[in-house]
Amino acid sequence: MGLIQKLLSIAQVAGGVVLYLLIALSVLSIGMILERWWFFRRRRIDAEALGADILRRLDAGDHDGISKLLGASRSVEAEVLAAAMKWYDAGPESFQEVLQGVLRQRRKKLEGGLLFLGTLGNNAPFIGLFGTVLGIVTAFHELGAGAGATSGAMGNVMSAIAEALVATAVGILVALPAVIAYNTFQKKAGQIEENVGSLGNLVVAQMKATDGRANHASRRRERELRAVAPEVEA
Repeated sequence: MGLIQKLLSIAQVAGGVVLYLLIALSVLSIGMILERWWFFRRRRIDAEALGADILRRLDAGDHDGISKLLGASRSVEAEVLAAAMKWYDAGPESFQEVLQGVLRQRRKKLEGGLLFLGTLGNNAPFIGLFGTVLGIVTAFHELGAGAGATSGAMGNVMSAIAEALVATAVGILVALPAVIAYNTFQKKAGQIEENVGSLGNLVVAQMKATDGRANHASRRRERELRAVAPEVEA
């Protein structure tokens, strides 16, 4: 009985603590959501327009212009591509390896805070339910320690249970924005990774096309020289 009494005493205090904990987690969640929203908003770009501009500059051989273009952008795509462009002359394979390596390094920045939001969204309802259970246990304990199931005592129990259910409601209320934000920001992070892949593929395709044109021109010159050689010998 001594252990049970101690647990009941803890339950009386813990019910309120759980509610304050949920409120604190809600404040942290809102702060994290705002920070992530601002992060993605400042780094938003038109990937299609950027790709077209890069291809145009590559065709013109304006590598300095590409460096300035990417350096002036705050986007993660530009940051990753700028690092990979330093390996442009090393060939498509080296370029793609560097691109993927830098993207993996930047993934921590993209996914910052998402673990907290996902964990909170999955577990906040359970925290609220825990507070509700503690509140109900406390209410029935007070009923058993009181004057029996009188109308006044039952009214107090119902009031205490209603207050205990608030913890579950708050837990759900905390979880919903966290889940929505987690899914939204995870989608944005995935879109940035897709943009990096698409831009990288455009650059690699341009590299291969340039090499193909150079090889074709070289073979054409060889054929012309072979055609001229017999005439010279004659």
